[in-house]
Amino acid sequence: MSHSSIGTAEQLRDPNFTPPMHKAIPLGIQHVLAMFVSNVTPAIIIAGAAGFGFGSNSPDFPELLYLIQMSMVFAGIATLLQTVTLGPVGAGLPIVQGTSFAFLPIMIPLVAGKGVDGLAALFGGVIIGGVFHAALGLFIGKIRFALPPLVTGLVVTMIGLALVKVGIQYAAGGVPAIGKPEYGSLLNWSAALVVIVVTLGLKFFARGMLSISAVLLGLIVGYLFALATGMLTFGTISGSWSNAAVFALPQPFKYGFEFSLAAVIGFCLMAFVSAVETVGDVSGIAKGGAGREATDKEIAGATYADGIGTAIAGFFGGLPNTSFSQNVGLIAMTGVMSRHVVTIGAIFLIVCGLIPKVGSVIRTVPIEVLGGGVIVMFGMVVAAGISMLSDVNWNRRNMVIFAISLSIGLGLQLEPGALQHVPDTARILLTSGLLPAAAIAIVLNLVLPQDLSGESTEEVSGGLAGHGKGSLPKDGAA
Repeated sequence: MSHSSIGTAEQLRDPNFTPPMHKAIPLGIQHVLAMFVSNVTPAIIIAGAAGFGFGSNSPDFPELLYLIQMSMVFAGIATLLQTVTLGPVGAGLPIVQGTSFAFLPIMIPLVAGKGVDGLAALFGGVIIGGVFHAALGLFIGKIRFALPPLVTGLVVTMIGLALVKVGIQYAAGGVPAIGKPEYGSLLNWSAALVVIVVTLGLKFFARGMLSISAVLLGLIVGYLFALATGMLTFGTISGSWSNAAVFALPQPFKYGFEFSLAAVIGFCLMAFVSAVETVGDVSGIAKGGAGREATDKEIAGATYADGIGTAIAGFFGGLPNTSFSQNVGLIAMTGVMSRHVVTIGAIFLIVCGLIPKVGSVIRTVPIEVLGGGVIVMFGMVVAAGISMLSDVNWNRRNMVIFAISLSIGLGLQLEPGALQHVPDTARILLTSGLLPAAAIAIVLNLVLPQDLSGESTEEVSGGLAGHGKGSLPKDGAA
């Protein structure tokens, strides 16, 4: 689809331009395809951590279908807040919202092994955290200084490192299979590897939507592989399809509401990171799509929509939302800045979420197949964090801040038993590794203004030294 066939160059840069509907609809659906897998994956992981996900024999397994539905419905609603706007809420730009990976390291310890009963505290945290997130829109511009690339890059890297274990477990057969003969079998790994190979092949050798939707297409090929090898049967698919309703509305407080201090603190602290990510996406869309800087009103409106969309989702059993960076790249690829195109995609997403039969098909994806996609996605989260860190001036001051933050954060994540005597609330927050790493990095970055001399770090670096272009300057810039 050529750019000139959609509109003039001036029209393509205008967020208020509406392309002809026969072209706007496929462009909108493209946005949904680009984010679809990433959007529903957190719900699947939370259900698995709670104990009623893939591979479990829990009678609550059907609840996974509802979580998948809500992921679609409220990603669509949050996207509408961004594109259509509601007073000061929303940027009025083609921003696609979706379920955030960033909160997973906080959510997993909250629900681990607790089944559906663990969801009340989780969604209590989502609602309160969402309101706090929206409030950040009042002063988001004033706190960005505390979250330079050193901090945000570290946090995103830690998010990915906290999640890569999930991908390996899924590819090997899922948590319920651990300790059983089939865990890590050649068949399980072959399904995951098919997804990885197809995804990489499309990413590197395809163009356009084939490349953008590589993970989704990889999962489809993996799904067909599972059918061909007997990992999945047509009987399972038809049974799931026939047992799902044709239409269903969200249910308010389906899982109850419970105030958990750990959940509230965790969600509120992670809201800072999510807000800064959204600011980056808004700036990227304005710069890449319209060739200008984002306005303060757009940045504040996007942050309001982020938080309010999350809070509304929490009332109905939806997980936290944030802007999706892959869709920023899609706008750059298509050259179409129209917010109305993204509005069409949001409506399509909501309609899919209100039809449980769509989720019933997703629910039949073998966990090993999903594992292949998750390995790619969470690996890319780590890579994105490292990419952010490439903007850091790697003087010795920043190396020490990064070293201390990563050591404590990753160490607590790998050895949670070290906190067995810590109160429950603190233990849940600390074992994620994410919050302690972020807190240490923020505080040290604010209180350590001077650079360190080479002699100050050689004794603890084991003779190793970085040679990046940022390692020589002596200023203390982050």
